[in-house]
Amino acid sequence: MDLDMYQRCVQYTKGEVPAQIVFKNAKIVNVFTGEIIAGDIAIAEGIIVGIGEYEGLVEKDMTGKYICPGFIDAHLHLESTLLTPAELVAAASRCGTTTFIADPHESANVSGLAGIDYILQQTKDCQANVYVMMPSCVPATSIDDNGCAITAREMEPYLQNERILGLGEVMDYVSVVGSDPEMHRKLHLFENRIRDGHAPELSERDLEAYAMAGIETEHEASTFAYAMRERRNGMTILIREGSAARNVEEIVKGIVENQISTEGFCFCTDDKHIEDILREGHIDHNVRKAIGLGLDPVTAIQMATIHPAKCYGLKGIGAIAPGYQADLMVLSNLNTIQVDEVYYKGEKIQKSEPIKKAHCPKELKNTVHIKNFSKDRFCLPLTAETHVIELVEGQILTKDKKIKTEAGTNFRADEQYQKIAVVERHKSTGKVGVGVVSGYGIRQGAIASSVSHDSHNIIVVGDNDEDMELAVKELVTSQGGYCVVSDHKVFDTLPLPIMGLMSDAGFFEVHSKLQRMIQKAREMGVAEGIDPFITLSFMALTVIPEIRITPRGVYSVKENKFLNGN
Repeated sequence: MDLDMYQRCVQYTKGEVPAQIVFKNAKIVNVFTGEIIAGDIAIAEGIIVGIGEYEGLVEKDMTGKYICPGFIDAHLHLESTLLTPAELVAAASRCGTTTFIADPHESANVSGLAGIDYILQQTKDCQANVYVMMPSCVPATSIDDNGCAITAREMEPYLQNERILGLGEVMDYVSVVGSDPEMHRKLHLFENRIRDGHAPELSERDLEAYAMAGIETEHEASTFAYAMRERRNGMTILIREGSAARNVEEIVKGIVENQISTEGFCFCTDDKHIEDILREGHIDHNVRKAIGLGLDPVTAIQMATIHPAKCYGLKGIGAIAPGYQADLMVLSNLNTIQVDEVYYKGEKIQKSEPIKKAHCPKELKNTVHIKNFSKDRFCLPLTAETHVIELVEGQILTKDKKIKTEAGTNFRADEQYQKIAVVERHKSTGKVGVGVVSGYGIRQGAIASSVSHDSHNIIVVGDNDEDMELAVKELVTSQGGYCVVSDHKVFDTLPLPIMGLMSDAGFFEVHSKLQRMIQKAREMGVAEGIDPFITLSFMALTVIPEIRITPRGVYSVKENKFLNGN
């Protein structure tokens, strides 16, 4: 705060001038002390100028209401909501999230620096604080077939942008612990800033080596035991509750049962679809669920406010105190986190139609490049033993299941096992990887997506080659999106023309169509514990154990090798 600003604000603090807005008679959640304090909150110039007894030009009676700081999503990918960035921020902010720490590596893997610039430009005037982590692994690993690559040298100019907080999730742990020079140039570039992690199920020594590289956060812990291993190495744990990966119950239960300090724990969504945000909430859902598991409400609120603010060096955000930005939530019930009103810089966020901000540079469209494709590419000759990608409900982890098969025959789907494939879509290389999946459950059809982390090729699953081919060709026509094919006909397609990741059709169109498609997927046999699209999209991510599918074939993450290939 500069001197002129301070001189104006101190008059309000001292009561010499009425504050611009005063919330009267509130129950104030103090995240520093864990107390709930009765009093007024005085606001001027978009910041909190005093707490106690104040008069204001505008006074709002908050008798019986709780006021807490706006929530912080410590790690998310804006692209995963399928909306344009400004639309997502508008929708989630109505749930009480006023600060977003976004990692745009989805956009970067498709369109490189232009994708990052798009996220920055689209969020610069939002009614929320939107910060960006610089994507560290584009591509995620050396075996991936994505659209672009970003070097440490190309990152350097972004250090001057005040909204770039640090280095985004470092997914390629093999390059970290293997002392890859380019990876360590990136780490060194952000030596004085926060560096996010992505390290699921590492061995004890690899985890120690990973932490020693200066990586400070981690959001891939799916069990309390693994979260504690990471915490003992000094890492801050971002407890995720997204659409496919839901980790709050497992980790918070462990915290409560073992009476662990929550100081090194925060909340994030990572990847969450818009229909889930509308149905259950955003970070407020994480907090609400944690309270339901036995965590003290104020403790849960601290994990969504001051803890991530301190972790990411966000001074003046995440608390209710003089000099802090007036990002506030009014709650009628502390235990259920019932959000009545949300304020950003002292201005009420209206619960109106989310902003539609669809402008997109031409180079970020028409990114699906596949030529001369046919169902013949899905042929899968079997050996005496076949590796199956076994899905785990409520998680993005998979199991490597081995089954006996008849060598020399071609795989045919049944109720237990279906076919899964990834088609390279960035450079028309013709690469197609084919494998077997269990736990998805689809019958008489196919589902395809151009959202397949993090290379974002076309991923498709089905019980017959004809429907799988139809789904892939439909996404070539729509230039990206989601597609459901049933009984040899396209049931519906949600076009995602912005890099094959986001829609420019608007909030309500995306929501209504996605609901319809998910319901159809359920009718076709996709289990309730499996998100038809988000779970599918993670089956191509080669840094999540145990087994994945890529355009080059089935890949064992644990063994760091391909198990089959074309």
